[in-house]
Amino acid sequence: MLPSATMPSAGTASKTTLVTGGAGYIGSHAVLALRDAGRAVAVVDTLATGFRWAVPADVPFYHGDVADSGLIDRIVSEQGVSAIMHFAGSLLVPESVTKPLDYYRNNVVASRNLIESAVRNGIPHFIFSSTAAVYGTPEIVPVSEDARKSPINPYGNSKLMTETMLADVAAAHPLAHGILRYFNVAGADPAARSGQSVRNATHLIHVAAEAARGLRGEVMVYGTDYDTPDGTGVRDYIHVADLAAAHVAALTWLEAHPGESFTANCGYSRGFSVLEVLDAVDHVTNLTLKRTIAPRRPGDPATLVAATDRIRATLDWTPQYDKLETIVAHALEWERQLDARGLRPSSAT
Repeated sequence: MLPSATMPSAGTASKTTLVTGGAGYIGSHAVLALRDAGRAVAVVDTLATGFRWAVPADVPFYHGDVADSGLIDRIVSEQGVSAIMHFAGSLLVPESVTKPLDYYRNNVVASRNLIESAVRNGIPHFIFSSTAAVYGTPEIVPVSEDARKSPINPYGNSKLMTETMLADVAAAHPLAHGILRYFNVAGADPAARSGQSVRNATHLIHVAAEAARGLRGEVMVYGTDYDTPDGTGVRDYIHVADLAAAHVAALTWLEAHPGESFTANCGYSRGFSVLEVLDAVDHVTNLTLKRTIAPRRPGDPATLVAATDRIRATLDWTPQYDKLETIVAHALEWERQLDARGLRPSSAT
């Protein structure tokens, strides 16, 4: 029995972008950005961590797995797919350490099947959701795209493997790709149409926003003895709406440069420490979050900041929401919306 689909329509005009994982956090924002740009879009998602309500009702939705080649063939035929944005997969670093085979299945094997489907169907453009985890613990900061790739966990390894597959496939087939390596994604849609919705997510700004809503009693600060100005880890936080806009810009670039591929970091080239983030949350909410100091977590680098010269030079992309307090305010508003709309999940899934 084929997975269910909502609103598929045979004969749909070509140049539809298929967004895998489009019911998830980043994928749902990419769907919104594509629609805002006037582009046709379709979504495939297992809903393992995504939410059906996160996909607009007028967007064709397919409930299924990207590893299902028959399903992908059907979507391509029904929707006239000319590009794929691939967000589907597993993304929790600690979980990848305890469940490595799950991550290699969900992130590598499934991606391999999806890439094969793209080649078989003659899809010319493929944009891949990668990560700064491919760099491991960087030797030089800011981290450039040419820095040594040395992942320190199965999650980073799985993403790097897919990057390698795309490069090898592009050398053998007419599948051009854009690889976007995310640093720390945060915030929510400025119009409060979507946001981070999974309970017990580990991203700092999301954790702090949940604490501000009374869903957590404290925020853990892992390590205060790093070689940074205040001793806590420094990260490059990018607003999810700016990241989604970068994906649309990446697709536009691929369309304008037939047969060419590129890889770029996604960040702001500016970092904030854990304590600076928590201070920003306190300021925006006029609260004082409880902070509990804990030992460093293994593998956490002191500073992780992106070099972004390449993305700014390559794509027609200018960040619109790069102020820390703006990112925090949008994340907090989304937390309020989850409660107001009755959308907050009741479990950790």
